[in-house]
Amino acid sequence: MLKVTIIGSGNVAQHLIKVFSQTKEVSLVQAFARQPKSLLHLLPKEKITNDYNALQEADVYIISVTDNAINEVSSQLPFKNKLVVHTSGTSNIDILDSKNRKGVFYPLQTFSKSKEVDFSSIPLCLEAENEDDYKILELLAKAISNKVFNISSEQRKSLHVAAVFVSNFVNHMYVIGGEVCEENNVPFEVLQPLIQEVANKITSLSPKEAQTGPALRNDTKTIEKHIEFLKDSNYQDIYKLLTQSIQNVAKEL
Repeated sequence: MLKVTIIGSGNVAQHLIKVFSQTKEVSLVQAFARQPKSLLHLLPKEKITNDYNALQEADVYIISVTDNAINEVSSQLPFKNKLVVHTSGTSNIDILDSKNRKGVFYPLQTFSKSKEVDFSSIPLCLEAENEDDYKILELLAKAISNKVFNISSEQRKSLHVAAVFVSNFVNHMYVIGGEVCEENNVPFEVLQPLIQEVANKITSLSPKEAQTGPALRNDTKTIEKHIEFLKDSNYQDIYKLLTQSIQNVAKEL
């Protein structure tokens, strides 16, 4: 049974604590949080510490904090030659302090504390400095997910950029769409089947093949009406920029 310690108390850390607590192949030894009370709803008090010197023996120490804090946290660990990994999508493996063996355990998913997730379908992107450590991370990853990938720091950086486009930016489009609906007394739920269908389509079609809409058709009259309808100049600019981008891609096909 693999012994794991989670260092951090944010969204990703809390979801990892939940899933490892429920996994038979894993023993969640401990969690570190600057404010232990932030994890009391997940773990008994005796399993939480805010003292680095009180960290117990584990096979893997997972640092799940903001990117800016990874190096500082890893440098404060009071031990050497242990397997220490971070969960960042953008930070290089080398950001970890060199006194310990380095690795990455990156779950490619959007996490909110109030929303449960099914880890079995979440891609876990792994990286380690040597084959033995990779095998440990692979064993840990396969205990909670059916999708495990060997991804280098450079590949992970490209994945994270792509993820911002397909997740964060797409969600911002939902925000804009929601505001347009609200301003015109239309329930946003009317759009939800469309949103779901688009998400489903790209599991069987490439994103380029799935593209539809007035921009692709070069329906100039509809495009002009939409831009005129939007009163917010920022939203007009976004509409124009995305329309032009869709048309530029279409020209390449």
